[in-house]
Amino acid sequence: MARTPDGPPPPPTVQKLRLRYTKRGPLRFASHRDLARALERALRRAQVPMAFSAGFSPHPKISYMGAAPTGAASEAEYFEIGLSARCDPEAVRAALDASLPPGIDVLECVEAVEGSGSLADRLDGTRWRIDLPGVDTGDLAAAVQELLSRDVVTVAKRTKNGLKDIDAREAVVGAEVTEEAGCAILTVVVRQLTPTVRPDDVMAALAVVADLRPPLPPRAVREAQGRLDDSGDVADPLGPDRAVRSSLQEESTPV
Repeated sequence: MARTPDGPPPPPTVQKLRLRYTKRGPLRFASHRDLARALERALRRAQVPMAFSAGFSPHPKISYMGAAPTGAASEAEYFEIGLSARCDPEAVRAALDASLPPGIDVLECVEAVEGSGSLADRLDGTRWRIDLPGVDTGDLAAAVQELLSRDVVTVAKRTKNGLKDIDAREAVVGAEVTEEAGCAILTVVVRQLTPTVRPDDVMAALAVVADLRPPLPPRAVREAQGRLDDSGDVADPLGPDRAVRSSLQEESTPV
């Protein structure tokens, strides 16, 4: 006969919140596991009424989506939490933000409206900004043009199972070269594939097609993450939740 946990089941999830946070400064070198631990400690300090899974080892109901790689900064990291009591999303955002170290800043918190779809399904593209100090802007523009002209660009990617050849070009939706304060900047939108094509893979592709090898380490920042739109950019993944919530509020407002 199967064992069952003693005591009553945990309270049900009555509300889901979706949050966007940053990974800035020295914390860009923190691993996803370290960030997850910091967020879970902050949720306890902020006294957010978390819902828990059932079973012998209950866990808080937290889902993380599309974590940026270690070493890359981000303005668009997302996670979802389940609550056992309803809370004001802005109050949760402020309390959680105050409980986190500098560099992990909670920018937004919205309620997930039932029927608005999965958050993970809205994250199929990323826009990266890659600062390339010491690289000539003209050389970068020529290398990017060559990359975009190719159908396939094979690079070696390190995975948990060792090196694997991948097509980095397949993931690149679009790219733009600019310059800021004398520094060449590459903005690139990539499609989420398996394995994920990250900034170092894009730089490896530029080395393959144009022998572009920056003299200084590139600095990558994830600027946005969301669903690829018709313009080749990424849409705000929290937008559908805001839209549904706004519509419900308008319907409940007396005329």
